[in-house]
Order: sequence, then C-alpha cells, then structure tokens
Amino acid sequence: MKFGEKLLKARKALGLSRSDLARMADISVRTVAYYELENKLPKQRATVETLAKVLGTTPDELMDETADFVLSAREVYGAQGAREAEKLVGQIRSLYAGGALSESDMDAMMLAIQDAYWIAKKKRLAQKESKTND
Repeated sequence: MKFGEKLLKARKALGLSRSDLARMADISVRTVAYYELENKLPKQRATVETLAKVLGTTPDELMDETADFVLSAREVYGAQGAREAEKLVGQIRSLYAGGALSESDMDAMMLAIQDAYWIAKKKRLAQKESKTND
C-alpha cells in the first residue's frame, strides 16, 4: 500500500475529515488531498512525522517500502535526486508486475538496486568535485 492510501485509511479510521487532519497537522487541505489522491510523499520527513503523530501511528507505518529511499534521496540530492529515485522505483515496480519473483526476492532486489543508486550518486558527486578542483 502506498503512502497516500495509508494516510487515507488512517485518517478515515479516526473519523477525521481532510480539513480536520490539515488543521491538526498545520498543512493545507489541498496538501492532504494531494498526498491521498496523487500518492505523493511530503517533501520533508518532518511532515511525515507530524502526520503520523496526529494519526497515532509511526512514520514507518505510513510510508511504503520505498518512501524512505525517496525521502533520503531528496534530503541528500534535492528535488532532482528525489525524481531520479522515484523514476528508479517506478522502473523496479514494472519489473515486479509479472509476479515471477517471490516477496523476499523482490525485497532483496530492491535493496540491491537502492545500494547501487547510492554508490553511483556518490561516485558522480566525487567526479564533479574532482573536476572542480582541477
């Protein structure tokens, strides 16, 4: 289940309207709708933490298996890093669509690809810094 679906389910379980949740989390109603309907992640981990607190759950319970990866990419590499991470996640999900891999194999593959992503990003950053210092 994706972040927006989990957010919607948790909000409804407490009988809160979008307006209620927005007010309690100090965000706009439009933002709550964006998260729920578009399945988009907040730009900051603090927002996830606030929403989780308001909903009486944990950030880990709200986020899907790739949300931490995307949020971390945003924190380290900005919006471009988050877009690249989201694109990578989308490509990986399309690989899973055939259903040929077991759940544990899918998890292992996702972790391996995420590790490769971080290594590539660090290498590319080091190359840029090396060129700048030359």
